[in-house]
Parts: sequence; structure tokens; C-alpha cells
Amino acid sequence: MGLPVSTSSLQKIDRWIGVPVCGILSLARKLFGSKPTREKPRKILFVKFAEQGSTVIAHAALRRAGRMVGRENVYFIVFEENRFILDVLDLVPVENVITIPTGSAVEMAFGALRALRRIQELKIDAAVDLEFFSRSSAALTFLTRARSRAGFHTFFGEGPYRGDLMTHRLLYNPYLHTSQIFEQMVMALEQDPADLPTFGVQPPPVDRNLPLFEARPGEIDEVREMLRSLGRENEPLILLNPNASDLLPLRKWEPVRYVELARRLLVAMPNIRIAMTGAPSEAEPIARLAAEAGSPRCFSVAGKTTLRQLMVLYSLSELLITNDSGPAHFATLTPIHVITLFGPETPSLFAAPTTRNTAIWLGIACSPCVNAYNNRQSPCTNNVCMQQITVERVFAEAMRVMGQRHHV
Repeated sequence: MGLPVSTSSLQKIDRWIGVPVCGILSLARKLFGSKPTREKPRKILFVKFAEQGSTVIAHAALRRAGRMVGRENVYFIVFEENRFILDVLDLVPVENVITIPTGSAVEMAFGALRALRRIQELKIDAAVDLEFFSRSSAALTFLTRARSRAGFHTFFGEGPYRGDLMTHRLLYNPYLHTSQIFEQMVMALEQDPADLPTFGVQPPPVDRNLPLFEARPGEIDEVREMLRSLGRENEPLILLNPNASDLLPLRKWEPVRYVELARRLLVAMPNIRIAMTGAPSEAEPIARLAAEAGSPRCFSVAGKTTLRQLMVLYSLSELLITNDSGPAHFATLTPIHVITLFGPETPSLFAAPTTRNTAIWLGIACSPCVNAYNNRQSPCTNNVCMQQITVERVFAEAMRVMGQRHHV
């Protein structure tokens, strides 16, 4: 079957294969494509392969699409391993989520063909490309044969080349929160394509009404039983997430700082427990970090939970402290408070839109250094934007949040 396709491999495929493919398809569109339509869409497909955290931010766009065509006519295509958060959001019917496997390059190619066949059979007439300047998503959006296709376009070299494949071509606006941008892409489907990218309406307000995760019967008992086996159950629980997606390692806050933070929190609040979270592949290093805290009240749950159990764990906990990564967004679908550490990206665009999320970002001169225009690449090899976030700063914010939650 082959090795799973890594993030770096996907980026290389998108660049070296995606560029000529988009060029060829753009020529085909010019020669044989149909004219853009102003007809109201009946079925809307969202295209967003990776980064489940961004899918959380798309909640307002999904809701608007549901109001436009009915929830039963909203579809979503995503990499197989990333569909989880769509099921949690529950804004797209389970049977309307179309997945592409990434077990190997061959499996991914055949999976994409199967997905396209199903989309064409469904007669999807509108597609929204939620990727900023990805070539693969632009190509797939075009190949769906949807008459209306909304997505970002490079007009004057302001972003990576992705051909001319959209009927509703939009400018990326770096001054709007990403949730507003996503919702505006759905709004574009009701505009005259000839008028775009001019968009003479006010942007939608940031929708802070995030869906709330609901545990299934028995799931809470399962997680509580796990906690009982790892430590005392009835004390307030703080979660530390000392990992970051391999998509952007510049987001990492040094693991040793999480250890120091854990020690300080345990001393300051003798009645709390601390659990360190992470992916199964990180289980061993995170277990070592938890041991370095030097207290039985600090333990690791990395690799010990399913994704749904992790959501239940968030629901049972007081506070999550994490780098800017998927968990920062997933957790905001539960009552937990989240402290998110930002560095190479800015919370003005990417922070989860809820009062239960506090962003720590220093805004130094070179930050943010990654954005849609540079395809989220950076020449930086020394993430001082994260290094300058001190343990003292994070500790003080954690104490403030815990004091508010317990009225201390």
C-alpha cells in the first residue's frame, strides 16, 4: 500500500504538479468552458482538504450555506483523517462528507477520482474552495463541473499561481478574520461574477456562536474511568498541549517551558491536576515531559484517547494551554477555556472566535511571517516570536483565568 503521504510531500506535489495542472486546466476552461451563471445554487460543496482547526473557523460559512440551499444540500470534501471535526460540528450531514484517503500517493489519486465521480453524479452546481492558494484544491474544484466556483484568484501576483479556474474570483483580504473570509466566499455565490472581485457589501460580523460538542451516552464515564486510572478524578484539571502540527513547526513553544509551567501551576494551585495531551506518535516524548514535572498530579494522556474522547476530556477540564494548532480550535467547541500561544501567525486572523479563547501574541517586528500570500512558507529558522513568550506571562494568564472561573 505504501507509506502515508506526509505534509511536506503534499506541499511538493501541490507546487510541482499542481502548477502545470492548473495551467492546462485554465487553457481548457478558456477554450471549452461554459459562461459563469447567476442562477441560485441548489447544492453547495466545500473543498478543504487539511487543517481541521480552520474547518472550525468555517462554521459560519457552513451555516450560511445551509440557510441558502438547506442543510441536506451542503457537502464537504476532505482528507479522510480530517473528517472528524466535521462530524463534531454537525453542520454537514454525515452522508454528505466525501473523503479522500492519503495512505499513499496511489491511494490518494484513486480516492480523488472516486470522489470526483460521486460529486459529478450528485450534480453539485456550486463549489467553494476554502483553501487560500492551493493548486490541488483549485484543480479539484474545477473538475467537479460545478457551474459556480468561488475561490481566491491571483490577479497581479499577490499570491501563488493557481490558474484561472474560478467563476467567482475573489481577492484575499488580510484585514478580515478568516471566519469572515470563509463566509464571504459563500456570499459571493449570490453576486454577479462579472462584478467580482469588487464586493460592494459589508463583510459579515464575526460569528462567535460556535457549535457545542455533545458527548454520547457512556463517553463521559469512559473518560472519567481513564482519569481515575491515571490520577485523582475529582480535582480541577488543566491540560497542556506541548505539540504543534508538522505543517508549521515554527509554532512550537519549547517543551521544556511546558514542564516549567506545569511545576509552577502545581505549586500555586495544590488542588489541581495537570494532563499533557498529544497525538499517539508523541506519546513517549510527552510522557517524559509529564514525568519531568516531578509530581504524581501531572501525567500524560497522549495516545490514550480517541479524538472523541479528547473532546470529552476538554469538556471535563478547566483550561487548555496550547500552541496555535488544531486542539486550540477543537477545544473551543466545549466549555473549557483555551490559552493559545501565537507567533508566526496572528490571532487577528486565526484565533477561534469565542470569549473562551485567550490569545498570547507579542507582535514583534517580523511576526506574522506566514500568510496566504507566501503559501504559509517562511525563511525563519529561529522562532523568536515563540521564544519570547515567557513562562511567567503564560503562568500569569493561567492564574487569571482560573481565578475568574472559580471567582477567586
